[in-house]
Amino acid sequence: MPSDRSRFDRLKLIAQADRRKRDGSVCRTQAPDHRGILVALNLIVMFCIAGLTAAGQSGPAGTSVARLARLPQPATSNSNPDAPLTLTLQDALKRAKAYSPQFQAAVTATKMARQNVVQARATLLPSADATTQELLTQGNGGRTAVGRFVTNDGVHVYRAWGVFHQAFTANTFTLAGYRQATAAEAMARAQQEIAKRGLNVVVTQAYYALVVAERQYSTAQQGLDQAARSLKISQELEKGGEVAYSDVITFQIQYNQQKQAFQQAKLAMKNARLSLAVLLFPNFNQDFNVVDDLGISPPLPPLADALKMAEVSNPEIRAAMADVRQTRYGVSVARAAFLPTLSFDLDYGIEANYFALRSINVEQPEAGRLPNLGFFLTATLNVPVWDWGARLSRLRQAKYQRDQARVQLTYTQRQVLANLYSYYNEARTARAELGTLRSSANLAAESLRLNTLRYKAGDATVLEVLNAENTLTQARDSYATGLARYRVALAYLQTLTGSF
Repeated sequence: MPSDRSRFDRLKLIAQADRRKRDGSVCRTQAPDHRGILVALNLIVMFCIAGLTAAGQSGPAGTSVARLARLPQPATSNSNPDAPLTLTLQDALKRAKAYSPQFQAAVTATKMARQNVVQARATLLPSADATTQELLTQGNGGRTAVGRFVTNDGVHVYRAWGVFHQAFTANTFTLAGYRQATAAEAMARAQQEIAKRGLNVVVTQAYYALVVAERQYSTAQQGLDQAARSLKISQELEKGGEVAYSDVITFQIQYNQQKQAFQQAKLAMKNARLSLAVLLFPNFNQDFNVVDDLGISPPLPPLADALKMAEVSNPEIRAAMADVRQTRYGVSVARAAFLPTLSFDLDYGIEANYFALRSINVEQPEAGRLPNLGFFLTATLNVPVWDWGARLSRLRQAKYQRDQARVQLTYTQRQVLANLYSYYNEARTARAELGTLRSSANLAAESLRLNTLRYKAGDATVLEVLNAENTLTQARDSYATGLARYRVALAYLQTLTGSF
């Protein structure tokens, strides 16, 4: 019995000594002059502001912004000693995907939609968090062990918790929120495909515009050479007295006009090259060549096959159907707000006056060292009662969006079908005209040859030769334009059917 009494006295003396030491340290740490604290805080704020200002004016971020503001330097043949890059249409399409901001924006939207799916799935699963806190409270000058704030049972309170949270709602069992996110991801993927096919049309137009411009430049150069030959023939015949000087004047005018047309064709070719370079190169490179494959005409599939491909792989219809699914799940999410929700929070850790697994309670030191580690569970049932019609209003909004999405789906189906017939008829007509245009170009070349021979023989007039030259130029340009028209028509048709 005396040994127990002496042990109790020693524990009491130790607890009182700890309490006096703790109260004294708290009082000493919380008793400094407030003016010194204010001065220190002001100095810290001033240093922070000065540092941020200096970083914004002369730091790396300011330098990078200034660097981005400068225009890229165009790449030239001097800066690129290697041979010019030769691109096919497929090469151009691949490059355009990497540097098109519109297509990259669609790719980014798809990636963000995927992350939304990950976040929606995470809301269905339990979550765990860890928190550690130290609560310092002003003491009572050593008179009592508790602090001046009633919420804290001592001048030092330590918390180290692991919090496990799980919420059960109607969406937890119906998976409406998760399925809504997956529908949004499907819609984003379909819109990315729409952007890719639209980019294919833009690149195809720019690519074959350059090919046609190069062909027209070549035709203009041939026309200039032909005008020079005709002028020389007329001058030789005029010296021999076989034709009048008026023929020489007429051919001279024709030569001047062909020279002007040659300069315009050269300018058009440069502009077409610039338009394509913007799409394909990040440094605005103009030193490249394109492959002229207009002579190889891809086949046009039958209309029935095109309809089947549009039904299976049309991204516009897929996007509209995904929108319908998304809005339907949106109605389920809005309807779930009327149901109760149940959540559980399990906190496991310590909340004590000592940051230890076991400590002495200063109010009951006779109990000895008590365990601090433990848990408490909070179960919350939330039942919606009244919110002035806000939940009902959100439900109505969700239904309005669902109905609009259904209307949009039916309209998209009709629009896709109309565009399919229109693009297919355009491609079929352009393909049917290629034979006529090619024949006209061959006949025009033969007509010019014959009229030139007849003019030398004195059987043709100068106007017949000039007409044959102009007809040949127009026929060649029309044939090149017709070939490009068919390729662009196929690109438009493949926006609905996919590649074939």
